[in-house]
Amino acid sequence: MMQSTSVHYTLRPVSPEAHLFEASVTVSQPAKNGQIFSLPAWIPGSYMIREFSKHIVSMTAESGGKPVSVRQLEKNSWQADPVKGALTLRYQVYAYDLSVRGAYLDSERGFFNGTSVFLAADGYQDEACAVDIEAPAGKSYADWKLATSLPATDVKKKSGFGRYQASSYDELIDHPVEMGVFKKVIFKACGVPHEFVVSGRFQCDLKRLADDAKKICEYQIKLFGEPAPFERYVFMLFVGKDIYGGLEHRASTALVANRDDLPAAGAAEISDGYLKLLGLISHEYFHSWNVKRMKPAAFTPYDLNREGHTRLLWAFEGITSYYDDLTLVRCGLIDEKRYLGLLAETITGVQRGAGRMKQTLEQSSFEAWTKYYRQDENSPNSIVSYYTKGSLAALALDLLIRRDSKGKQSLDDVMLALWKKWLADGKGLQEDEWEKIAIETTGLKLKPFFDLALRSTQDLPLAELLASQGIEMQFEAAQGAADRGGVVDAFAGKPALLTLGVKTAADAAGVKLAQVLDGGAAQAAGLSGGDVVVALDKLRAADLDKQIARYAAGDKIKLHAFRRDELMTFDVTLQAAPEDTCRLKSLPDGGKWIAGR
Repeated sequence: MMQSTSVHYTLRPVSPEAHLFEASVTVSQPAKNGQIFSLPAWIPGSYMIREFSKHIVSMTAESGGKPVSVRQLEKNSWQADPVKGALTLRYQVYAYDLSVRGAYLDSERGFFNGTSVFLAADGYQDEACAVDIEAPAGKSYADWKLATSLPATDVKKKSGFGRYQASSYDELIDHPVEMGVFKKVIFKACGVPHEFVVSGRFQCDLKRLADDAKKICEYQIKLFGEPAPFERYVFMLFVGKDIYGGLEHRASTALVANRDDLPAAGAAEISDGYLKLLGLISHEYFHSWNVKRMKPAAFTPYDLNREGHTRLLWAFEGITSYYDDLTLVRCGLIDEKRYLGLLAETITGVQRGAGRMKQTLEQSSFEAWTKYYRQDENSPNSIVSYYTKGSLAALALDLLIRRDSKGKQSLDDVMLALWKKWLADGKGLQEDEWEKIAIETTGLKLKPFFDLALRSTQDLPLAELLASQGIEMQFEAAQGAADRGGVVDAFAGKPALLTLGVKTAADAAGVKLAQVLDGGAAQAAGLSGGDVVVALDKLRAADLDKQIARYAAGDKIKLHAFRRDELMTFDVTLQAAPEDTCRLKSLPDGGKWIAGR
């Protein structure tokens, strides 16, 4: 049982129909000049100012049964008048964010991250606290249960509602909570209890989901070395329609995915949707080491009131993105050919973005707050993803180390060295420290590679490095809108189709140009992102790729499009599709690194 604490929180779903949580925070010895409270402006793992305080709809305070005045100091901070004795602040939070980043509540389900609902008491952030989480009132909520990785002190065994504890405010907000009527499956990975909680409406083979997740977890625990850095772990998955995402935490992860991506009962194969979900599970679990513990010095500690810039996101998100799919093949869930197909798709995605020639990986990392998380119609032309290009940089580094060490070392050795450092000192990495540890660990001259991969816009030497592992790589023109690259037995060299150089979206009036790509026919003709094409050569616009298929490169067509409420005409000269689609071919005995050999 936890000892008495200076800060005590309560939280209950006071009105699920109105999406309202009611919370309180009691400070036993408030500051003499007036206790200050604040709410984070962002959540670790999602690098964008979210302004969670905008969802607080009411606030009152009391001490000794008497009301206390509270005034707002800044957008996310408040100060109560000085009092003698304990001070309690009560407030309501509007919760209707279905993502993994905020809080959600309706008559079927509740979910929250602590950054959305728990106000920090200034001066007490490093002290232990208790929190009582209550079930909503009423018979219709009698079957609700609660799932979280927060340490429990006095909870109802059947439902999970009750009292929890945290050693600090930082720990309090790093354990999301799921509540409602959900299904749960339990398994152990390397002896550590794991729970997989699934909510939403679905049909699923939960045992298979647990069995597959166990393979992922055990591989990653053994990669870094037992014991795992947590005593218990909870996966929280909400399934719906057209949703996808995840957010890592120190002993849990929150996930959202399409219900159709879950494994169906009796299905033996891994569908593309289920593969995507397994990759997400693998990615967020790998973060248990790479960013929740090993992290940039800029995040040690987190300053949740303002942006925390670092040039190292490529190492923490990009490398995690490299290992997420690699884990799937190394733990036996997919074969090497399917892994190479995923790799070809990643290479294709990076190659198709002109932004890779304008933004370095270090810039991409540093500018995540203003560019990656605030994308617009020009983003493919101006930015490169530290996730996808970062994963390719990790691949290139892994293959380079293997080649130049003659197979004696790999990126695994660097990750283990970083982990041992964290276990020894618990400190964040300075901006140049990741590279130094990689060089010291391998004994190789890696600085020229880092200069090229991280601080230049040159393409990575993937063809050369893959060839050293028996994998040939070529780029060809896409053979249709759905062609994202893949594995081939032979390079086909098929004739290039035509392209307008656009990405489209459905629109009631016609075909919306979501993005117009650099160097494409549409951009050359003056079309812009947001334009809605209504006609192509006087025929209603429907499927633009299909409609231009009967033309030849160099032919001119006329497009009519609305820009805002103005009808405009554009003369477009059609172009052959560029050679930006990756094909990988495995030679006999090629790809040994995939299995870790």
